[in-house]
Amino acid sequence: MTEAASRTGPGKTPIPFDNSYARLPQTFFAPIHPTPVAEPWLIKFNRPLAEELGLDADALERDGAAIFSGNRIPEGAEPLAMAYSGHQFGSFNPQLGDGRAILLGEVIDIHGKRRDIQLKGSGPTPYSRRGDGRAALGPVLREYIVSEAMHALGIPTTRALAAVVTGEPVQREQLLPGGVVTRVAASHIRVGTFQLFTSRGDAEGLKHLADHVIARHYPQAAAAERPYLALLEAVVSAQASLIARWLQVGFIHGVMNTDNCAVSGETIDFGPCAFLDEYNPSKVFSSIDRGGRYAYANQPSIGQWNLTRLAETLLPLIDTDEDKAIALATAAINAYGAAFQNQWLAGMTAKIGLTGQEDADLALVQSLLSAMHAGEADFTLSFRRLCDAAENTDADAAFLALFADPDSARTWLADWRARLSRDPQTPAARAAAMRRVNPAFIPRNHRIEQAIAAAIGDGDFSLFEALVEVLANPYEDQPKFAALATPPQPQERVLRTFCGT
Repeated sequence: MTEAASRTGPGKTPIPFDNSYARLPQTFFAPIHPTPVAEPWLIKFNRPLAEELGLDADALERDGAAIFSGNRIPEGAEPLAMAYSGHQFGSFNPQLGDGRAILLGEVIDIHGKRRDIQLKGSGPTPYSRRGDGRAALGPVLREYIVSEAMHALGIPTTRALAAVVTGEPVQREQLLPGGVVTRVAASHIRVGTFQLFTSRGDAEGLKHLADHVIARHYPQAAAAERPYLALLEAVVSAQASLIARWLQVGFIHGVMNTDNCAVSGETIDFGPCAFLDEYNPSKVFSSIDRGGRYAYANQPSIGQWNLTRLAETLLPLIDTDEDKAIALATAAINAYGAAFQNQWLAGMTAKIGLTGQEDADLALVQSLLSAMHAGEADFTLSFRRLCDAAENTDADAAFLALFADPDSARTWLADWRARLSRDPQTPAARAAAMRRVNPAFIPRNHRIEQAIAAAIGDGDFSLFEALVEVLANPYEDQPKFAALATPPQPQERVLRTFCGT
């Protein structure tokens, strides 16, 4: 441990750590302490999350700059970098791991759930692969905004406990201010963690990992006739639900590599992520996704591809007869398609105000999306204005105004109203239900970029603060933030997003 990254000193923060991952064999991780920084200061502290975690929020507010920068290690922490492998854009890399993240430890929150607390951008680790282990301020702000917005949208996600400016520059294409984000997760175990042990031929380590994940995330699997098959089935179900919910809010992860696929079913790693403005199923923002592998509409199939890689690692645990193990795992993977489709369609029919289901509902949803694509209509505003139209036909005009060519949308409205006539809700109840699933606000790409530019260029965090505030209640109309709901002007469009490395 470095002298600067000290456990001692005034204002020592009591965090009730209980570090199960640090008790695993050392093949799972490398012990490493954060690298101290020069002049950290706390940008943002998520007090409600701290209280949910059972932490001393007052002490963290007081000493947060030192703790969340890695300069002070809280008592009971056992800092480590996790080892894992992964497929990156389809190519396998046997040695990845936390190159700029350090897990401080785990706590049991007030609901009895185990949660990781991790510093991201806190210095090099043995897995940094010649990287500096640091994060620029921009990606730190992006992760804080988007991860907290995803939580408020009701989507399983890692969360942000704090954001810190380090007082030191980092070198990317230019010198940028450095930052550290403190990330909270159900765990940081990935498909790539399983791939690590398979690639090493470490059968004992693989079993140890699978047992750990069952105990931590899917304890019901332990009682199954085939616990490791039940584990695979549970992860398949969680990923199908997660990706369906991404699509329902127009989210594009941007880099769905197997090392960015958490077995807990949470959204993890907000590097080149973005939200749709105008609806386009082929939309790609990530600067490194040149072939469109992780385009918006490709995410469900990539989810299944990632799960297949997980299934491959679990085969020896599912059954000693390889052919039988393959058959069982294949059936589990094949169940993903129906699970995703059911979750996606249930969410989409709720977005258009339906409570029951008819055979033609899928076609009704698809025809709306086709009209939105052809008309270059904004994804979020289309559904939000449809809420108003569900309550009052006078609001049809505002919905149609979103379409470059409203004729197909006008035809769709007629079909939709005919379908609503067979659904047993009052217009007011339907509109209210729709507003609970169709956000008024999302983390608009151009607003995030504006917030980052203001923070880096002028030290002005006011737009960052406004985004965090409004996105904490994304389903509520908030007139004072109305400008943050609007799509970008042509000159404001964000065409590319970037990883934070």
